[in-house]
Amino acid sequence: MALSRRQQRIIDQLHATNGVLSSMEITSMFDVSVQTIRKDLNELSQLGHVRRVHGGISLPGNNHNIPFSNRTVMNLAAKQTIAQKVVSLLPEDSSVFLGIGTTPQQVALALLDHPGLTVVTNNINVALTLSNSPNIQTYLAGGLVRPGDEDTMGPETTAFFNKFNIQYGVFGVGGLNAKGQLLDFSPEESSVTQRIIENSETRILVADHSKINRYAPVVTGTLSDIDILIMDSLSEPYKQTCKEFESEIIEVGSTSEFLSCWKLMEYRALMAI
Repeated sequence: MALSRRQQRIIDQLHATNGVLSSMEITSMFDVSVQTIRKDLNELSQLGHVRRVHGGISLPGNNHNIPFSNRTVMNLAAKQTIAQKVVSLLPEDSSVFLGIGTTPQQVALALLDHPGLTVVTNNINVALTLSNSPNIQTYLAGGLVRPGDEDTMGPETTAFFNKFNIQYGVFGVGGLNAKGQLLDFSPEESSVTQRIIENSETRILVADHSKINRYAPVVTGTLSDIDILIMDSLSEPYKQTCKEFESEIIEVGSTSEFLSCWKLMEYRALMAI
């Protein structure tokens, strides 16, 4: 079920206000009736995007992610824009890791006409998407299938990833904090992402703006573990955090993309290889 613009605004505001909103605050944001807002909140709760609490809503439990099928419609336009930028950076006939989550799925959709790729993934939706392209060789890692997340996890998955030497690792995270840490929701997710980082020549982190200051309990790494961060928009404080870690930034949500000048020449040289 696709979210309405009003429902998406409610979710965005919820993330911007430390994960709690009162019904009165939500009603004041829109020129609609209380009954309409109540219907929106009930639908968002049923879809797993929010949790109903007395007098308002909060984010779902911090230690668990929203189901994959519900996340596919959240910030979709931003994810599609990010995906198009990723595709523009990948040469033909290259090898790519695609990690779990809905942004890598959008990258897979954007790659369908990209010839000669070898893709390794544990994201079931990515594998299904790329199976429609005869020009892309896709490897799907085995392991435990997580129904709500539609991926595979476990020691079999990480062992499979360790068999590869990949040129571009493209992955998301559960959240990013002010300390520059990359956060995930479980040790299993973290372990798989670490294998992508370790076995990729160029590490590309893809994330929409909702991941900034989003809590997840497991620390996977820091911004120093990536080469490029692609986001739809970044706050000035988080740009400063990236600068401290000397991370390249590509911001695709503005009219002019921002690429950190202190790494620009190195980035161009890398892309020319």
